[in-house]
Amino acid sequence: MANPQTYFANKVIWITGASSGIGKELALAYSKISGVSLILSARRIEKLTEIAKQCEQNGGKCTVFPLDLEQTDTLDEKSREAIAIYGRIDVLVNNGGISQRSLTIETPIANDRKIMEIDYFSSIIITKAVLPQMIANGFGHIAVTSSISGCFGFPQRSAYCAAKHAIYGFYEALDIEMRSKNIAVTIISPGRINTDISISALTKDGTPHGEMDPGQAKGLNATVCAKRILKGMAKKKHELLVGKSELIMVQIYRKIPALFHILATKINPT
Repeated sequence: MANPQTYFANKVIWITGASSGIGKELALAYSKISGVSLILSARRIEKLTEIAKQCEQNGGKCTVFPLDLEQTDTLDEKSREAIAIYGRIDVLVNNGGISQRSLTIETPIANDRKIMEIDYFSSIIITKAVLPQMIANGFGHIAVTSSISGCFGFPQRSAYCAAKHAIYGFYEALDIEMRSKNIAVTIISPGRINTDISISALTKDGTPHGEMDPGQAKGLNATVCAKRILKGMAKKKHELLVGKSELIMVQIYRKIPALFHILATKINPT
């Protein structure tokens, strides 16, 4: 059976969105594995620095590499800089993103574009920049954080769902193309995880939602989520659903779509 301690040993791992939530917990989990070198990216340098210190205390080698995923025109060059830090990227975890809390009719197109730039385009720009050296090295693992909202539509998430659906399409195609190159692709689709994602979600006027959704507060612990992700990636799973009972909605949608549409109108979107 695949073991994260063996699979990730001595790997160079780049994580975006590493300053909080799932990204932070992934960094801490990877840092406990022998020989791991981490590159931690997000906008909040102070938070990254704190996490890097914790990772180093765990025995991991760590570099803070600030990055703004909304500035997509900078990401190709930034990716080359990231590769140069340790000379390669073995594992790329495209985890950074932003959510939404607004009805479609009240969401300005600027918000749709912002969410698509951050959640979708940033990840594929970085992936395309990192991929050639993975192919040249004969090994690579690319993970991307989608969502169960990437599997179906959900109220007050139209732009978010669109970006996460796009992630599924791109990375499913990439997975098929890369299987002969010894490069694994994992689509991580969390359900409700206890993180700050609902607090920072965009409202109709583009400001943060500023509240922890009750459903989010009751979600799966982010540390547990990270451990499950490491185990799933070590098994080279293509799709990794992580969460609690809400994951059943994915199966209902896929197997009984008519029932899903009935249930979705009755679920509190927060």
